[in-house]
Amino acid sequence: MAPESRRRLITIAIVAFVLGILIIPSLFSSKTIKTVSYSMLIHDARHSEVISASINNSSGVITGQLSNGTNYTTNGPAPALTDEVNTLKNNNVTVTFANPSSFASTFLPYLIWILIFVGFFVFANRQAKGQMNGMMSVGRSKAKQFSEDRPKTTFADVAGYLGVKQEISEVVEFLKTPARYKEIGALIPKGILLVGPPGTGKTMLARAVAGEAGVPFFSVSGSDFMEMFVGVGASRVRDLFATARKQSPAIVFIDEIDSIGRKRGAGVGGGHDEREQTLNQMLNEMDGFDPTEGVVVIAATNRPDVLDPALLRPGRFDRQIVVPLPDLEERLPILQVHAKGKPLDPSVDLAMVARGTPGMSGADLANLVNEAALHAVRRHSETIGMEDFESARDRVMMGQLRDTMVLNDEERQRIAFHESGHALLSYVLPKTDPLHKITIIPRGMALGVTMTLPEEDRHIMSREHLEDSLCMRMGGRVAELLVFGDLSTGAADDLQRNTELARRMVREWGMSKEIGPMAWGANNQVFLGEDLMHTRDYSDHTSQVIDDEVERILREQEARAIEVLTLHRRGLEAVTSALLEHETLDGETAARLIDEAHGEPVHAHGTKTVSSLTGVSRAAAKNPTPEPALSPVATKPNWQPPTLPAV
Repeated sequence: MAPESRRRLITIAIVAFVLGILIIPSLFSSKTIKTVSYSMLIHDARHSEVISASINNSSGVITGQLSNGTNYTTNGPAPALTDEVNTLKNNNVTVTFANPSSFASTFLPYLIWILIFVGFFVFANRQAKGQMNGMMSVGRSKAKQFSEDRPKTTFADVAGYLGVKQEISEVVEFLKTPARYKEIGALIPKGILLVGPPGTGKTMLARAVAGEAGVPFFSVSGSDFMEMFVGVGASRVRDLFATARKQSPAIVFIDEIDSIGRKRGAGVGGGHDEREQTLNQMLNEMDGFDPTEGVVVIAATNRPDVLDPALLRPGRFDRQIVVPLPDLEERLPILQVHAKGKPLDPSVDLAMVARGTPGMSGADLANLVNEAALHAVRRHSETIGMEDFESARDRVMMGQLRDTMVLNDEERQRIAFHESGHALLSYVLPKTDPLHKITIIPRGMALGVTMTLPEEDRHIMSREHLEDSLCMRMGGRVAELLVFGDLSTGAADDLQRNTELARRMVREWGMSKEIGPMAWGANNQVFLGEDLMHTRDYSDHTSQVIDDEVERILREQEARAIEVLTLHRRGLEAVTSALLEHETLDGETAARLIDEAHGEPVHAHGTKTVSSLTGVSRAAAKNPTPEPALSPVATKPNWQPPTLPAV
């Protein structure tokens, strides 16, 4: 029973006991008691109307029964007069005397209050001992133990990640049947580190291990070791591993281990005594493991770069298992798991939904299914349809719809041209992702959105793809420049992302002839103390060359955007007019408008769009026939930038 429930029960019992003592005696007095005067009692006794009399010599109270069966009470002299007592006896009245020194009548009221006060002090003493025990147990581990009788999550509940589950299942098999591994001389890793982006299911995989293994499973978060008192974390680590050894074979799972496993001696102002002592104790405990003990540590983190090298060496965390973002084949079973039990419309194609959600983690896909269900409720539907998934994906990827924001006509026109510039370049350029949707309805922090979707999961990007991406982002700024002759603040995010991408192309990926095959500027984190005293590893001249190359790449792509938009000016105006009228266009409609304005299909072998989740992507890039050149500028990255209009 919980302490709070126990205290409540004791309080109710004490109150009921006191009320029972005060109320119950009165319930048993079923007969009526008549109060008479003392002289009337003597008068009735002389006339043989009194049957009995009980005299209390201490208080003078006389009680008894009359001949008609009525009980009476009266106050007489104390002590009773002898003549009057003889009068009662002479008239056949049964006379008795009450004991004036009765223990019950004298001490019972005091005894009740004594018991109440004693009970209160005992209760207060136990509370004080409980608080003291809580202070003394501050060094005990807060790990939760899961045993076989608890509800389980198994590997069947974790969709995808076959390679990850295979590696972790080896640990489960070792703990179940260690003899198989010992016969061949194989040693199971002492520690397994699950590494991956947030939301990829690292904690769920650990829960699946708890469900699959028939051994005790201890789950604790890295932050549970940290307290304001130095040494508490180390004490909890000792208690955790001692408990695990007693119940071996066992599994210890530490979530978010980067909170205690960061590099020692790093950070502004020196190290953190409590965290470093906790880490030192964990290193000692893992070193002290005997391979025959059967205790395996599984940890999860999304920041392996900040962990102390001593934690990652063999003998501690021997194996690192990467839990990446799910690919196309893994997203489908994940969606099926989260959609299980939900009323889906027969037209829903989860394979198409999986194809249209690249880069989403398992948590993102769960949120997508939930948003689709919420959208179905808002439109008063009993089933979840493809339009609900389409709306949910727009909500997740582009932000919340802000249809209450009012824009004036000039702002709407400028935003429409800006988004049309992005959309036209996305459709025309050969290496950009297929065009999906354009809207000038504010979403999230943006006043308008042009959305593209990759046809398939992409793991590396070529320079041509990067250059087309840079050119496409320049489309909004260039469209405003061509149409209005000036610029606005609407391209701030585009310029920031383009500058960062171009700088990485030059500094990290060697995509500059002037710089060559060299890379600089590792992204060390300041909070780790690695960049505070770190000098730049290249000269001032090289820094100037890097800046010049970044500027050259951006100006070339801006000039390329100017040339393509000038060539397709009629298509730009057609898409803008449709946006101002309808506010939202799908990719197929925008492609049709651009083709009609151009006089012929831009792509000879089909449109390069993804119009919706229900539509089919038609991309010319999949056709083996080479794409016809739009113009020399549109396909060659080396050109001289033309003269820009005056601002």
